[in-house]
Amino acid sequence: MTTASRRKNLEVQRSDHTTIRYTASSPAGGPTLALIHGWACDRSDFDAVTDHLPEGYHVLAIDLAEHGESRSTRNVWTMEEFARDVAAVLEAESVDTCTVAGHSLGGAVAVEVGRLLPDTVSHVVALDALHYLSLFPALSEEQTDGMLHMFREDFAGGVRALVEAGSPAGTDTGLKESYFEKMAAVRQPAGLRSIEGLVHWDMDATLRETQQPITVFAIRDLVTQEAVDRYGDRYDLVLVDLGSHHFPVEAPEGTAKLLAGVVTK
Repeated sequence: MTTASRRKNLEVQRSDHTTIRYTASSPAGGPTLALIHGWACDRSDFDAVTDHLPEGYHVLAIDLAEHGESRSTRNVWTMEEFARDVAAVLEAESVDTCTVAGHSLGGAVAVEVGRLLPDTVSHVVALDALHYLSLFPALSEEQTDGMLHMFREDFAGGVRALVEAGSPAGTDTGLKESYFEKMAAVRQPAGLRSIEGLVHWDMDATLRETQQPITVFAIRDLVTQEAVDRYGDRYDLVLVDLGSHHFPVEAPEGTAKLLAGVVTK
């Protein structure tokens, strides 16, 4: 297992006064796994997951712009631009081949990284992402306006709705409250702008252009049959019982086992 003492906190500079901070664990040379957090979260969500991965893995946990410790004054908050944050880290680390895994919004970013770097990314993994039909596929103009109006008029209420949507029946109320408080405190205007970027993302078009295999690990109780019918032949949907939408935090050992099973050796 990887220990915290072997983690290095590093950074890479991008244009538009953007500094991307990330954590590198274990020496380069082993199988590389890039981890991307969800919306309004940060790379520390993967600390315990990293600790449970096999020895020798080169793990890169990345704070997207204006999340965690990364900072940016840019005006572009698309999934494609977030993918360039990740690509900057992979370039800085001289990564030749890797698996990219993202939670929630990070799953969308992971797909975009795969599209951007087809010769570097060997496998794309989404952790409870891509199957929420009210968020990830391209929405109608009416649906888009409704979703964005909710966040623009009552940001905290929109965050609350997301937390509830990702919480199966019986989820501990204390956990839900902790997720709400963390996500509602996301730095602005990036928090709102990145939600807008996700809502405007055309997942279907991106999936058509992504060559790598895509594995989606999704909480069983949060997957609809409609999602299975629509995307079951486009990505490998694996149903898991590890908690709520934030299962990498709640079940780090189980999450590490899932990731270790798909990382290119």
